[in-house]
Amino acid sequence: MDDNLIHQTKEERVASFLREGIISGRFARGSKLKQAQIAEMIGTSITPVREAIKLLEAEGFVLGNSHRGAVVAPFDIHAAEEITDLRVTLECKLGLRALNRLNKQDLDALCKLQDQFEAAAAQDDRDAVRSINYRFHETIYQAAGLPQTLRFVRTLWARYPFDLINKLDNRIERASKEHRSMLNALIARDEAALLSALQTHIRAGWDEFSDSYVE
Repeated sequence: MDDNLIHQTKEERVASFLREGIISGRFARGSKLKQAQIAEMIGTSITPVREAIKLLEAEGFVLGNSHRGAVVAPFDIHAAEEITDLRVTLECKLGLRALNRLNKQDLDALCKLQDQFEAAAAQDDRDAVRSINYRFHETIYQAAGLPQTLRFVRTLWARYPFDLINKLDNRIERASKEHRSMLNALIARDEAALLSALQTHIRAGWDEFSDSYVE
């Protein structure tokens, strides 16, 4: 088991589950998060779910409302260009820091995730691709050992249209190739190749989406 998971509290594990669910589209934008239903889904009590939702509210994934309860935050097109620039800066920092800290277990996990990504892309399973994408990036960035930077990155992810970008024609096939380039760079411990692959991956999705987006 991943050491990061072993040391996570119950609410952190629930927060990770919800974060992945929001990014993957399992919990749709604007939908209400029902604490009892979530607790039943993952086999826990209400308390860690409630605390996890507070964590996600602080990160921007969730909006609190005394009347409606917690709802998944909507996407703001007007902030996305700046968010993309910030993602490139911070995720490249995490990637470079992780480059020489990823151990064999981490690299094996990334190889397995990449195989799953390619299989899901071949089946056009967009929901699975978004979940695997989240785990792939999390595995890399957790290894960086920069928890505050990762926290800021998650705040950016909360405002980024992963669900909409992956609906673009053939986007998941292109993303799969971009992930493969990132993985190859990590295995080779090649800083320049990793920076290039990360920048290409982050910017490509946004550029393709912004070119096609109509308000």
